[in-house]
Amino acid sequence: MKFENELKSKMDLQGVRVKTNREALQVLMAALRVQEGEIRLGGGAKSVEAQHAKGRLTVRERLELLLDKNTEFLELGLWAAHGMYGEYGGAPAAGVVTGLGRISGRLCMIVANDATVKAGAFFPMTAKKVLRAQTIALENRIPTLYLVDSAGVFLPLQEDVFPDTDDFGRVFRNNAVMSSLGVPQITAIMGMCVAGGAYLPVMTDTVLMTEGSGLFLAGPSLVQAAIGQKTGAEELGGASMHAEISGTVDFKEPNDHLCLARLRSLVGKFGELRKPSFSVVDFDAKTDAPKYEVEDLYGLIDPDPAKAASNVYDMHEVIARIVDRSEFDEYKAEFGRTLLCGYARIGGRAVGIVANQKMHQSQTVAVGPQAGEKRTEFGGVIYTESAQKAARFIMDCNQSLIPLIFLHDVNGFMVGKDAEWSGIIRAGAKMVSAVSTSVVPKITVIVGGSFGAGHYAMCGKAYDPRFLFAWPTARYAVMSGTSAANTLAEVRAKQMERGGKVLSEAEKKVLYDEIKSSYDAQADPRYGAARLWIDAIIDPLKTREVLMTALEAASLNPEVAKFNPGVLQT
Repeated sequence: MKFENELKSKMDLQGVRVKTNREALQVLMAALRVQEGEIRLGGGAKSVEAQHAKGRLTVRERLELLLDKNTEFLELGLWAAHGMYGEYGGAPAAGVVTGLGRISGRLCMIVANDATVKAGAFFPMTAKKVLRAQTIALENRIPTLYLVDSAGVFLPLQEDVFPDTDDFGRVFRNNAVMSSLGVPQITAIMGMCVAGGAYLPVMTDTVLMTEGSGLFLAGPSLVQAAIGQKTGAEELGGASMHAEISGTVDFKEPNDHLCLARLRSLVGKFGELRKPSFSVVDFDAKTDAPKYEVEDLYGLIDPDPAKAASNVYDMHEVIARIVDRSEFDEYKAEFGRTLLCGYARIGGRAVGIVANQKMHQSQTVAVGPQAGEKRTEFGGVIYTESAQKAARFIMDCNQSLIPLIFLHDVNGFMVGKDAEWSGIIRAGAKMVSAVSTSVVPKITVIVGGSFGAGHYAMCGKAYDPRFLFAWPTARYAVMSGTSAANTLAEVRAKQMERGGKVLSEAEKKVLYDEIKSSYDAQADPRYGAARLWIDAIIDPLKTREVLMTALEAASLNPEVAKFNPGVLQT
């Protein structure tokens, strides 16, 4: 008998549902691309002209010169601050570009101020975005480059930028910790670097500075106001002064172009890190590619939020289009069927996959009043058996040093008498504990819904995934908009009735629609990405290559702590 682990696709690619979903998602993706293009314009044409007038490139022009040609830049946090700070004119991408790119062949984290957005000043979300980039670099030991062009803290919001553990000062603390752990850091000062921000470059390993830039704790005006001393910017903190007198700058460069060339040269001389602990085999992009077309993924899910809860599809179809050769060794395939667990490779790297199954399943009841009978389990719901299976699988992956990929489309845990009798709380706690104490890299992709405690059990943001990505079809909240609106509208109506006002059915409908509209807006992945709950909203067609980059980044840190799951409910 021949061994077989290749997934077989059963998608009806010519079916009405698939065609309708595909067309709707294409429309949504087109709208997202327009919005992303607007965000990438930064402060707009006039700000770009002002930057060029100073003899400086824009942040994205700098990246184009810095990154290796014909390579992808995985931008992280593009949507940060989206829809926020309107009273100050907004802050596209929070005024800083972060992401993973290849420089002289090496994968690097890049943190680059966008001086066209409020002179690169730090808003609260700017600080949080830089900290998130540093956290990713720290956890994965990724060499990090800072392109500094910033006026410092945005003073009108200083109370939300300056003092707390997840605010501006933490950036410098992270610089020191990253250096102590051997994570290479280089800073290129390519504009202003003032006040507290002046510590960032000097806390890194190597400092470059272009002529015409400024590096000082206090600018000329503040110096005169504070101590009465009159001095020019160049004399106070220019590139020549820091290269020749203070000795703060390691490399003085005439302009942006030559500074970026120097950066590429320096990165090209980084030594290789230790061999990763995780299994990786030689990979051929053609022969090891999935057996099915990635474009098929557009046909799986209806992107309409009103229909998201009713999406029923086989998650095997997603897995078949992201793993090498569509091969998947499914773990306990007949047990706990609303969660799929199994082993595969992505770009030659071994992974364990935990994924919500959205098709309804038949399961034999183990305990309770219906023990021994068959029941239908709803897709996207975590039942007791599913949680038990996933907990054991996660522990097995930790035992075998296999990174974990979580694919979300989860409504939550099952409720009701039968679920309680079966020990759903105990099983759920076991799964959450396994996720919490897992020491191998974890990467999360929210494909559809990610609601309630199901979000936690599937390695949500609070459970330290190395990366968290979302499809534009993602929905991210305590519960779906429909469920929340039904509950909240009923509560609100009763409150009004106690106050003497009886609502008509039409008024109740208006109340319901208002609540649902607000809740759906907050569940939209753009809302979460604006607040950095999501690292990037990704095109479903890019899922495989995004995961390949994330897994490569995770492999740069070969150190894995001892797995100690602690006390488990049994």
